[in-house]
Amino acid sequence: MHFTIETSVFRKGVDATGHATSTSNLTPILENILIDVQYNRVVLTGNNLDMAIEYIVDTGVEIQSEGKFTVSSKFLSSYISLVKESHIEVSLGKNETIIFKTSSGETKFKGMDAENFPTIPNVPQDNGILINAKKVKSALTKTLFSTADGNVRPMLAGIYIRSQGDNLIFASTDSFRLSDLKISMEKPIEFTPIIIPARTAMEVSKLTGDTAENMELHIHESQIQIKIEKVCITSRLLSGKFPDYQSFFPEEHQTKTTLLRNDLINALKQVNLVARQNNYNTRLRSHHDGKVEIFTGDTEVGNSTLTISGTTEGQEDTVGINSQYLLDVLSIMREDYISFEYKNPLSPVVIRGVAEGENDFGEYRHLIMPLKI
Repeated sequence: MHFTIETSVFRKGVDATGHATSTSNLTPILENILIDVQYNRVVLTGNNLDMAIEYIVDTGVEIQSEGKFTVSSKFLSSYISLVKESHIEVSLGKNETIIFKTSSGETKFKGMDAENFPTIPNVPQDNGILINAKKVKSALTKTLFSTADGNVRPMLAGIYIRSQGDNLIFASTDSFRLSDLKISMEKPIEFTPIIIPARTAMEVSKLTGDTAENMELHIHESQIQIKIEKVCITSRLLSGKFPDYQSFFPEEHQTKTTLLRNDLINALKQVNLVARQNNYNTRLRSHHDGKVEIFTGDTEVGNSTLTISGTTEGQEDTVGINSQYLLDVLSIMREDYISFEYKNPLSPVVIRGVAEGENDFGEYRHLIMPLKI
């Protein structure tokens, strides 16, 4: 195994695949990145058995001889981050070592033979689904934050995706809040609903660069494979039945308030200085006079009340809400104006963006369960 590679290209590949390596010492080889040198390219792979990330390097590399070897992701990442030279020459040494040479010197790392590196599950490449990459990245961003940690209900530790004619539906919930987004496809598709682990979804979002136009999905039994430019992510899917959540969204509301998103964000950040002392229990009071009050009850450190502008339709009312949950969803929305609506103070609060014209990134709504006033 012997090749010379541009440092920037190598660094990008190591950064991408390192996120799929394991941090457990129980199986040391899972902490390593596989370097597979083929006749016309180098493939870097991280594999923690739940998810594998492959990064293909077919430009900026010169192959001298083929071969495979694995080296610690931690050491490799730290080393490459410090290299200032434009190119690195990589070769195998004696006694399971890998040698990295630059114009200023060389570094040797102990590694492990590639023979024991786990293979990636085979996912058939027929019936692939081509999706707009930017739409998917937006959908993942707007649903990732409301997934559960998975210790109690593992099926909630991911993003639920299902097809609906020429639309894809993304949803997530931790039982206290719920995100739901619909994006349009160029043509109708059909597949059995799946749940992608949150960690996999996070890596897909990170690795979808600004230049990516499309991503390709292949689903087979309990596995999904996602291809984005030079990256291929293979992941297990979560098992279990995702809640039938459609009925959670109220069909009607009695109070609807529209206001500037940034005004509400700034007010919530101030109120949270006090609200965090009481599990972020905050109240929103909507008035017909164009004002919205955001206030807390008394806590050990005091209380807080702020008033901002907003337009209310329907009844004037007050609802209790977790202000940090509300801040979370407002932070990932991009519309200038948002609305929150509810049927009564004991019903869920639904937050939507108020878009000017058609929204290219889908129809989004978010639900937060109310708190007792």
